[in-house]
Amino acid sequence: MRPVTLLLYVVSISRDTQSVTWNWEQWWTYAGISGPDFWGLINPDWSLCSRGRRQSPIDIDPARLLYDPNLRHLHIDKHKVSCTVENTGHSVVVSLDSSKPPLNVTGGPLSYRYQLTEIHLHYGASDQLGSEHTVSGRAFPAELQLLGFNSQLYSNFSQALDKAYGIVGISVLVQLGENSSPWLSLLTEGVENIKFVGDSFTIPQVSLHELLPHTPYYVTYDGSTTMPACHETVTWLVLNKPVYITKPQLVGLRHLKQGLPGAAPLANNFRPAQKLHHRPLRTNIDFSNAGGSCPSMQRGLYYKANTWPLS
Repeated sequence: MRPVTLLLYVVSISRDTQSVTWNWEQWWTYAGISGPDFWGLINPDWSLCSRGRRQSPIDIDPARLLYDPNLRHLHIDKHKVSCTVENTGHSVVVSLDSSKPPLNVTGGPLSYRYQLTEIHLHYGASDQLGSEHTVSGRAFPAELQLLGFNSQLYSNFSQALDKAYGIVGISVLVQLGENSSPWLSLLTEGVENIKFVGDSFTIPQVSLHELLPHTPYYVTYDGSTTMPACHETVTWLVLNKPVYITKPQLVGLRHLKQGLPGAAPLANNFRPAQKLHHRPLRTNIDFSNAGGSCPSMQRGLYYKANTWPLS
């Protein structure tokens, strides 16, 4: 209890200073007394992290999936954009160039048009952990999250962040494989340039279609951002197949640091699964018309009549 009291005292002292926002933004991590269990205590504005009932990520239990015939295919614009990859000290964040024609997301469970702005990479220090979303309690080595804002109601991501129907999150789970997706290869080729916090590099002219797995299937639910302030404004889509990353690429990512030389590794930057609190998990997988099965997120495994796993 004493370390927690000390942390809150330090933050409250800085509350009267010009740097309060900066301090609070820096005073959270993925472990210890500044980790996910304490996000809601570090800053009163982050109370949803502790008290919210639509928090993310979640564990996806296939037995709870509900087929929704009204769910449409997801559509993402195909044109290429340039992007900047940065080590933020919390994650590897890919910022899409907003000066180009925007990359829009429509369809799926969405009633509005959303503009993609960022991609966040979460990954583990070992192959058994790393993804934020899990399936039947099983984690993937990494997860890519494409984030965008409702561009029909709001003018930018910051404005939409705490508003109803403000944000879309597309989760792409990442599995170990012999070959990597072309997009992930571009990302990991530049990791030497982002070893420390604040480091960045540019990737010119990439298509997110090179990133997304080839599947029309997904699971969707109402959730939150997975970092403070845990705003419950996100429509999540978890795609039903992974993309692949090689072992050497993962090892390269595990060399990244949270700060300057000597700092802790950036790996294990994932929030644990949160309680579902009776939220529906909808899917466009029609089990009855798919011959009882369809491709799942694990190679060689299948959903069948909402049962997991079957080979």
